[in-house]
Amino acid sequence: MYINLSGLNILITGASRGIGKALATKLAEAGATIAVHYNKNVREAENLCHIIGNESRPFQADLSKPEEAGKLFERVVLEMGSVEVLINNAGVATPVGIMSSEDDWTKAWNETMQVNLTSAAVLCKKAVEHFLKKKSSGRIINISSRAAFKGERADYMAYAASKAGLVALTKSIASAYGKDGVKAFVVAPGFVRTDMARDFIDKYGEEATQNDVSLERMTEPKDLAPLVTFIASGMADHSTGATFDINAGSYMRSD
Repeated sequence: MYINLSGLNILITGASRGIGKALATKLAEAGATIAVHYNKNVREAENLCHIIGNESRPFQADLSKPEEAGKLFERVVLEMGSVEVLINNAGVATPVGIMSSEDDWTKAWNETMQVNLTSAAVLCKKAVEHFLKKKSSGRIINISSRAAFKGERADYMAYAASKAGLVALTKSIASAYGKDGVKAFVVAPGFVRTDMARDFIDKYGEEATQNDVSLERMTEPKDLAPLVTFIASGMADHSTGATFDINAGSYMRSD
């Protein structure tokens, strides 16, 4: 199947490495121009834009700060003219034990919610407004997690809760604005071999991830890219509001 995304501007948050980098690379191969969002990895973002081409550009924003998400979207539209697809991929997973002080626990909770949910919600709001003003179709793809449905270990409760909120947000957008041409989707990976997963593995061991899947290897960022490219193409529009699970068959395990 040939997918041509030429003429589409796609904003991907957290695109300088990991899942975001894999998505940017695959989407650009299909012809899209990518707005590569990064926080601190400026060299990686600039290098990625050079490699993937298509007049892709880097955009910096610290999504842990309340005002940054909206400004990011506005800059992308100003410099690129439009956004046809928004992919909320940036995320943090800050572990904090239940026996931590209330101040420390609340700080980690708020920081996680700000990046994973609130900034993503602001970007969704900006995207929907943009699509409606243009009177054209647009797509939002939110990268959630299996943890949104299964839950997570006690010290990652904030992460699981933030990803569950992202699912509800996506379904609400799909329901409310579908007739206006706005489609919204969730992609929910299990463990993916990224720096974020490495922190978890370092704490709980490799078996904590390997024993949880039904395939021969842990999911890698590149495994998400073909599906996201397909969704971005519009060929999955009648799945708006749906969640696509990519977790190496971990839901099928009975032991």
